[in-house]
Amino acid sequence: MHIVTEMKQKRAALIGDVRKIQEASVGGVLSADSLAKIAAIEADISNLEKSAEIAERNEKREAELRAVPENRIAGNADDKESRAKKHIEDFRNFLVRGERRDLSADTASEGGNIVAPQQFVAEVLKKMDDLVFMRELATKYTLNSFANLGVPTITADPADADWTTEVAAVSNDTALNFGKRTMAPNMLTKGIKVSIKLLEVATLPAEQIVADRLAYKFAIAQEKAFLTGSGSGQPLGVFTASASGISTGRDVSTGNTSTAFTFDGLTEAQMSIKQQYRANGSWLLHRDAVKMARKIKTGISGDTTYIWQPSTQLGQPDTLLGRPVFESEYVPNTFTSGLYVGLFGDFSKYWIVDQLPYTVQRLVELYAGTNQVGFIGRMSSDGAPVDELAFARVKLG
Repeated sequence: MHIVTEMKQKRAALIGDVRKIQEASVGGVLSADSLAKIAAIEADISNLEKSAEIAERNEKREAELRAVPENRIAGNADDKESRAKKHIEDFRNFLVRGERRDLSADTASEGGNIVAPQQFVAEVLKKMDDLVFMRELATKYTLNSFANLGVPTITADPADADWTTEVAAVSNDTALNFGKRTMAPNMLTKGIKVSIKLLEVATLPAEQIVADRLAYKFAIAQEKAFLTGSGSGQPLGVFTASASGISTGRDVSTGNTSTAFTFDGLTEAQMSIKQQYRANGSWLLHRDAVKMARKIKTGISGDTTYIWQPSTQLGQPDTLLGRPVFESEYVPNTFTSGLYVGLFGDFSKYWIVDQLPYTVQRLVELYAGTNQVGFIGRMSSDGAPVDELAFARVKLG
């Protein structure tokens, strides 16, 4: 049996054990012994979740190492391969020893900036996609210049088509309305420190070490912005109420209490979205909300079915009301009246625009005292919802 599948099946079994303890309680009140057992089981569940995530990420990385990188340098096949290898080798020398050779770069203090090779940029973006679920599900565009991207947004649906005779005049629609938000990628900068010895003797190529760490740093900032960003000098987050993204008209609180969402409330949110979006929809929750969702039953008389179903298959997320669940620490998790605590939507209707070139600056002297080299990566990116009808925010009553 595959190791990740085995861990997920063990996790599902433990979740079942927690449910059995809850169901055996009197009136839902747990004894001190039962609480202690659940706490121990919850710790095991958390460890299995993290272990499975790490194992899946490692498998993806190993698959990338086995793949042949795409070369996009003009010329015949042999020439492209030769020039691509030389470019990445020059870049590696720059990272390890600061040698600039034929790399296109601007002069800067403490080492200078260089435009990273296409293979390196692709690897950083791919790793960010793996780390940030929003990047994995969203619609992504890459601009190779400093141009902006105008995004049409639907602000009102068209009216229904009319039944007419063959020669009748056609009535033009007056309901459909489009807005527009300009995607103007904003600068995102992150720095890392790497041991000089690690760069010189590591089994992995230097560019992979740097790519891994920069991708992680960029991923944290982007995930937070895609969820709660203000839209001013940064992406517009899905939990930020805005006429340019998801307005308050897409907030759903019906059925929820002032301190918790309910089966009815989650159903209201899910069913507020039309079928064509709902079929591709996913839930987005904080781990505190996940914990709450795991305990909810349908509430139908005599039915003890939980609306949360743990995944037992490799690469498949848990489901809530039949749709995948994604978890983020940046989802609001203050369970107080009038606040957001989750979201359901079709995340392909969130657009992300990355802008090239991607540059790396090498800091030669700043960390010399600790035998380290600093690297600063710079990229430009923007993101925003483009169709608010594809989303519903879960709000407490």
